[in-house]
Amino acid sequence: MFLILLLIAVWAAIIVSLSPWVGTWPVLVQAVFYLVTGVIWIMPLKPLLRWMELGRRRG
Repeated sequence: MFLILLLIAVWAAIIVSLSPWVGTWPVLVQAVFYLVTGVIWIMPLKPLLRWMELGRRRG
């Protein structure tokens, strides 16, 4: 769970650090950028979630 939160925090920090440049783009281009980056962070999360669901059982 902490790894998921760390991934989200790091991804958000990266995207926020790009905001000075992205803020100068046209509004529709910004919308597409934030939509795409809002979905991309899920891709590295999939293997982690799969492992959490199908990991070895204790006991």
